Amino acid sequence: MTLLRFEPMRDFDHLANRFQRFFDEFPGFSAVEKDNFSPRIDISENEKNIIIDAEIPGVKKENLKITLQDNILTIEGEKKKVAEEKEKNYYREERSYGKFKRSFTFPVEVDSDKVEAKFENGMLEIKLNKLEPKTAKERIIELN
Repeated sequence: MTLLRFEPMRDFDHLANRFQRFFDEFPGFSAVEKDNFSPRIDISENEKNIIIDAEIPGVKKENLKITLQDNILTIEGEKKKVAEEKEKNYYREERSYGKFKRSFTFPVEVDSDKVEAKFENGMLEIKLNKLEPKTAKERIIELN
């Protein structure tokens, strides 16, 4: 029998993402404040890997930190605001800035020693090797 980790918050994360996409569809209105940057993330898998693709435009490599602990991957960083020009009269200001932190738990165990990360042109790609699922041993317990 294969054991799967129960992640009750996964459904809430999915719901929060759907609300975010819903509000982003309306021009001039977003659930994201301009001082609250949050990168767009796609997570996929193939037979051997879990792949994370993140759009992080305007963030420098030295302002990113990626950690993996207890099967939880965390991406954190900061998109710094460029010098503001006081003499400009903005018709619209939509770009967002600030610190961000995103964490993800995976439905399968990953090998923390075999992680690859590549950051190029504002795109972050992380590949994590999946570990073979552990099979639970059945043990018959004698009754006294």
